[in-house]
Amino acid sequence: MPTYNRYPIAFDHGEGVWLYDTEGNKYLDAISGIAVCPLGHKHPAFTKALIEQSQKLIHTSNLYNIPLQEKFAATLCQESGMQEVFFANSGTEANEAAIKIARLYGHNKGISLPQIIVMEGAFHGRSMGSLSATHNSKHQEGFAPLLEGFVRAPLNDVAAIEKCLVENAGIVAIMLEPIQGESGINPCPTSYLEALQSLCDKNNLLLILDEVQTGNGRTGKYFSFQHSLIQPDVLTTAKGMGNGFPMGACLIGGRAIAVMQAGHHGSTFGGSPLASAAGLAVNQAIHDEKLMQNATLQGEALLKGLRGNLADITAVKEVRGLGLMLGIELSIPCSELVNLARDKGLLITVQMDKVVRLLPPLIINDAETQQIIDTLSQLIRKFCDDR
Repeated sequence: MPTYNRYPIAFDHGEGVWLYDTEGNKYLDAISGIAVCPLGHKHPAFTKALIEQSQKLIHTSNLYNIPLQEKFAATLCQESGMQEVFFANSGTEANEAAIKIARLYGHNKGISLPQIIVMEGAFHGRSMGSLSATHNSKHQEGFAPLLEGFVRAPLNDVAAIEKCLVENAGIVAIMLEPIQGESGINPCPTSYLEALQSLCDKNNLLLILDEVQTGNGRTGKYFSFQHSLIQPDVLTTAKGMGNGFPMGACLIGGRAIAVMQAGHHGSTFGGSPLASAAGLAVNQAIHDEKLMQNATLQGEALLKGLRGNLADITAVKEVRGLGLMLGIELSIPCSELVNLARDKGLLITVQMDKVVRLLPPLIINDAETQQIIDTLSQLIRKFCDDR
């Protein structure tokens, strides 16, 4: 189906942060498959783990115990401070599980129409539940009626959340991304997250964090919320979990414990032996290769270099982000930069027409970071000068 407007390029192979197209051209991958490949391409230990597990056992279904799944669940709980995990195949599926948990939590409290506060600019997926939680009319157009039970609030506005709680008696949860990705890299200050935690504690609400894009080391912590002093009740993640192997997870703790029981949810493929082996290999590499520390180091270098090089360009409004999740916001539409950068051997995306998004692999080194700074600075300067 023509559901994607694809760029006129196909890749044949990759190694490290580099991709090679079918014509033999080389590109620095500053997208990581949209934050999916923290280990880059052709990572030796990851590849070895997949090959070894595929030679043993790929799938049995969740009708049976899966020791590797249990090991990976314990690992994720240790990383996050959560207590239980449901494995799925994507971030959308993980968020659907989170929405179901919130609704069941509300029904268990006698609330006939549970409502979840979600944020303006949010992106939680494209299935009907996650699409209804998303705030993008372009994605939602033509798919009405959307699911009811979502109350929208502006991001980073505690007073607006308090107003929602006064005006809506059926609120059971607050759901948000610590850093909005698809709407242009919009971070939540730690003070805001901590204020939401306090409101959830005070009102017995679930705090649901969507870390589909921000998790698995991308922002310099294993999960982005760990930059603040909070602990969510529900945590979703996907993308970087499997370095390209499709997987997602919904983790629970606190008030969400014991909400879901046998028969309430399921997944045929979620947490298969092969998926669990992939996840464990990614986790091991993140620690063995100190990739969270590298994300912090290289992210700071990118911010400093880009801010310095672009400071005098009036069309550049802001360079922002955390770790290796960065955005460069312009005051003019700049989608054309995607093609211009690709012609220079650099893969980027542009969000909301005006924000250049950078999500390089966590393995990126100093020279590769400098290449992004130099190439992008020159392109943006020329692009703005020509306007």
